[in-house]
Amino acid sequence: MSESKQSLAGIVLCGGNSRRMGQSKALLPFGNESMLQRVIRIMSQVTSPIVAVKADNQALPPLPEQLLITQDRTPGQGPLEGIRMGLHALKQHPGHTHAAAYVTSCDVPLLQPAFIQAVANCLGDADAAVVVEDGFRHPLAAVYRTSVIPVIDSLLEAGKRRPLFLFDQVKTALVSTQDLLEADPKLDSLANLNEPEDYLAALRRAGIEPDPQVVSQLIFSD
Repeated sequence: MSESKQSLAGIVLCGGNSRRMGQSKALLPFGNESMLQRVIRIMSQVTSPIVAVKADNQALPPLPEQLLITQDRTPGQGPLEGIRMGLHALKQHPGHTHAAAYVTSCDVPLLQPAFIQAVANCLGDADAAVVVEDGFRHPLAAVYRTSVIPVIDSLLEAGKRRPLFLFDQVKTALVSTQDLLEADPKLDSLANLNEPEDYLAALRRAGIEPDPQVVSQLIFSD
């Protein structure tokens, strides 16, 4: 049975250190909104509620009132900690009925709602559904059930912080990018922005002019 639009929640991880970009990717402008605002707006078309998982003392842009916000318990634990905290926030949400959530990072401004739904439709009776591209599993283009929280806790306690360990321990549906081309022909939803060059390329793809002042603050490699 696939996850319906109404039963799918969303989690956005925005607590990364953005070292290669030179400034917070969550606050980086993308048109008339920040990257985090844009990703949340896109996700709201197919997921509800949405949780933003931030780092301790991290500044965030203005966000929708209904958004849930939580943070990592311990810094430096990587995305698995963020996934865990996002799922935990959903489980604690009053009237919790959302058994699964699509998880993404905040640096995918070209994310497509149809892509999110297509991945969710592949969950079936699995504990997780993850997009696989050329053999690589994308832990931040994946759907997770809240029931995997105890497994994540065990992995973190054992010092196993890579999400790939989770996929090896729970029933995981592997979603080939070939099966997602109808929803997102150019797979823009997987274009996460790590370097300033990535950011400028994404702006061009979206037909948005970069802000010269912002560009001057980015860290370009030689």
